[in-house]
Amino acid sequence: MRIFVAGIATESNSFSPIFIGLEDFEASLYAAPYQHPDTPTLCTAALIELRKRANKENFSLIEGTTCWADPGGLVSRHCFETLRDEILEQVKAAIKDEPLDGIVLCLHGAMIAQGYDDPEGNLIEEIRKLVGRKVIIGASLDPHSHLTDKRFKYADLLCAFKEFPHTDFEKTGAQIVDLVIRTIKGEIDPQMAMFDCKMIDVFPSSRQPMRQFVDDMIEAETKPEVLALSLIHGFMAGDSPWMGTKVISIYDGNMQNAEQLAKDFGKKIIAIRGLAMPDITDQKLAVKKAIDLALNQQTPVVISDVWDNPGGGVAGDGTIILQELLDKNKIENKLKICIGTIWDPIAVKHCFKAGIGAVIPLRFGAKSAPYTGQPIDKIIKILKLNAIAQQNFGVSQVPMGASALIEFKGIKVIINSTRAQAFEPNLFEEMGINPLEQDILVIKSTNHFYAAFQKISNHIIYCDAGKPYPNNPKTTAYKKAPKDIWPIVDRH
Repeated sequence: MRIFVAGIATESNSFSPIFIGLEDFEASLYAAPYQHPDTPTLCTAALIELRKRANKENFSLIEGTTCWADPGGLVSRHCFETLRDEILEQVKAAIKDEPLDGIVLCLHGAMIAQGYDDPEGNLIEEIRKLVGRKVIIGASLDPHSHLTDKRFKYADLLCAFKEFPHTDFEKTGAQIVDLVIRTIKGEIDPQMAMFDCKMIDVFPSSRQPMRQFVDDMIEAETKPEVLALSLIHGFMAGDSPWMGTKVISIYDGNMQNAEQLAKDFGKKIIAIRGLAMPDITDQKLAVKKAIDLALNQQTPVVISDVWDNPGGGVAGDGTIILQELLDKNKIENKLKICIGTIWDPIAVKHCFKAGIGAVIPLRFGAKSAPYTGQPIDKIIKILKLNAIAQQNFGVSQVPMGASALIEFKGIKVIINSTRAQAFEPNLFEEMGINPLEQDILVIKSTNHFYAAFQKISNHIIYCDAGKPYPNNPKTTAYKKAPKDIWPIVDRH
């Protein structure tokens, strides 16, 4: 048995000014064949699982390029075509003397490139042309993606994470690998069906009613004939012709049952649309509530800036919450407050030049786009510098790039050079801050932070500060996305 593995992954916000090129993949993850580290990343867990299975079961694993760029705007045509063609050449080399039995692709599913509304579909189609119909092609996906016609047509197996936050990315990697191997061996006859829910929404699984929906999916998969069940949430910042929520079911040997299962779970998710997101308040109420709680709490109060989230493709350099904190003069030197992070690579360079302990004038933040506040101009003190800062996300490591911890007016701020949303509290520890000793922590993330931060905080406040992210489909200026889906129109 011979299996090839490779992947290109990123998440494209069509409205973001952060253009993505080859250097962005190199900054986040670019692994040449056989050079991927032994630690899985969000989108490459399948590769690590394949290594384990190959060693145990003694089959041939051919590794191609795997790469990931932190979410941003459109991917340049040159970047996508370079990475795609690199993988296609590796497939050609792999089949030159002996055929492949299977291919596993480590994808995200929400990439959009110049000239390519469906880059991943294009990659799968071109691979299918090379290897023919008999080779089993499977791919892992992020649920915040687009289920396109080409992906469904040219792939045999598609599995997405169930959890949001995506704490199950390793399980999903193992699932797609197992299905590909069992299909190659003839142990199963997977029939894959899809149901279009004609809607777009956000579905955190850390709270009800989405928690029950995910538990029901997991329960459904305990039946031997149900091989996999996935919900594609969709990605509302991606102006894609296929934007929307869809269900994928994979049934052993029975397409009719697969279609019915997808339809059943499609109706379940439609029933809870608009009910899954927590209450989100503006910056004034969020800061007031945080201060009131912090004065009487033993654990830090967390404010999550949900829409200025680099994980959604925006810059993560908004200053609206910071400015609101600064305006509350009564907190100066009374509450311990730390913000992690604000993206500003130029400001970071200034800090590194000045050095630890320096007191300098610094302008930082709010430089990337409208609706993110105003740049902050302060005399700051540089407390710590870290040339290779990173944070945990489960077993994976997420780079934050060169980072600086600065302080002014009683507030500490981490500014970083590689955009990254907040995943775990160790992003503060990486910069010398004990998060448990802070009164208020301000982070930028929609929900990936929740699994780790809820362990250290009794109070998490979701804050809507500015509009860097297109979070209202009714008012977003889509050009290609479907116009007949909820909530753009009322239906069902």
